[in-house]
Amino acid sequence: MRSETPAGLLGDLPDRGREHVIGLFRMVVALMFTCHGIATLFDVLGGSYSGTPDFAEWPTWWASVIQLVGGTLVFLGLGTRSAALVCSGSMAYAYFTKHQPDALFPIENGGEAAAMFCWSFLLVAALGPGRWALVGDRPARAATTPDRTTEQAPATPAP
Repeated sequence: MRSETPAGLLGDLPDRGREHVIGLFRMVVALMFTCHGIATLFDVLGGSYSGTPDFAEWPTWWASVIQLVGGTLVFLGLGTRSAALVCSGSMAYAYFTKHQPDALFPIENGGEAAAMFCWSFLLVAALGPGRWALVGDRPARAATTPDRTTEQAPATPAP
């Protein structure tokens, strides 16, 4: 009986599915983030933990607008990297100003969601939108075929 490693059983499936998984991750995280903004701004979906903020109230109203607008942009894949970076930064701000003064670790200070959103959006900003983005802002991939219009100089042997 032949023993296969998990990588051998899967073949190149992880590589082929990478962009799909990144796209799904982006959309799920962004949808949950958008729901936080909707719940806080419009007192729906169970409402906010601290009540509905007044218009332009710092920082709650502004954070909710970032959640709504930024989450929607990331979900749709429009300006994904920039929007995800703003979302990540807003959650870092929320964690360090609201949660971290109460205790060091997120499990102690109630900042698990802020920390997870912060790191999740930072990952999306670094990896790009994956599949199903309305505007693909993935970096261009290197050409797989050599440019036939330029000639390559022969390699010189090392001394």
